[in-house]
Amino acid sequence: MQRATVFNVQKFSLNDGPGIRTVVFLKGCPLHCAWCANPESQSALPQLEWKESACIGCGACLAAAPGARARETSGKRHVDVRNLRGDSDEGRAAVSACPTRALTCTGKMTTTDEVLRACLQDKPFYEESGGGVTLSGGEALLWPDFCEELLVRLHEEDVDTCIETEAHVSPDVFQRIATHLDHMLVDLKHVDAARLLKHTGGKADLMLDNLRWALANHPDVTPRTPVIPGFNDRLEDAHAMARWLREAGGTRVQLLPFHNFGESKYDLLDIDYSLRGVPNLHPVDLRDYQRAYRNEGIDAFF
Repeated sequence: MQRATVFNVQKFSLNDGPGIRTVVFLKGCPLHCAWCANPESQSALPQLEWKESACIGCGACLAAAPGARARETSGKRHVDVRNLRGDSDEGRAAVSACPTRALTCTGKMTTTDEVLRACLQDKPFYEESGGGVTLSGGEALLWPDFCEELLVRLHEEDVDTCIETEAHVSPDVFQRIATHLDHMLVDLKHVDAARLLKHTGGKADLMLDNLRWALANHPDVTPRTPVIPGFNDRLEDAHAMARWLREAGGTRVQLLPFHNFGESKYDLLDIDYSLRGVPNLHPVDLRDYQRAYRNEGIDAFF
């Protein structure tokens, strides 16, 4: 039985594929996008999170984990979540000792059996709505054996399957898992290799080649572009991505306007967020951007 680090199983989702869906979020990502809304997904390991508003500064976490590094924030001393693994003995002890749950752990090594049971609880909703289960992350494809086993078992239960992926994995893995998916939601972040490398750490050829293969070989692929200020929000970016998409055989793209809903998560992990204070984008802000795609023959929608 396969295992993976899962940090959330979100039920009744309406934005991650057709119908009502359960989204399984797996930890670990090969990229480091500055706008990531799930920073807790970037490391494949369980991580500690500290919530300042819930902490009473009692020091119980430090007493329970004497080997942990201490950190003081607003006069409250607590374990330094950046330097203590959530699944270590001291990490677990510190979490257990916190009387107000200001200290928690995100991510747990989980079996396909456990995830399957959680997903099948909502099978009637999938059947009524045309929904199913979506794998997400992080990058779910970093756990290919887990994904394959879970997807095969979901299909055995007649459950529809989908994935949200950046496609920054080997073509062998990408193509193997694609055969078990009814739908694919694949990022098209940019086509400029230098900008992609600078802002995400990713290799353009790898992501674009995988997306090109999916468009040519999979029956239901939706490219999606997160529109990010300072990265790919220029009209020339939209035109370039639309031309690439048209040449690759694509006909549509979903635009995902930038939002800062994940900003508070960076505080929980005590890491910097470089887009702090950048205003959210809305569909009305991107009408010209949408029009640029459509002028190139690509149906851009929100």
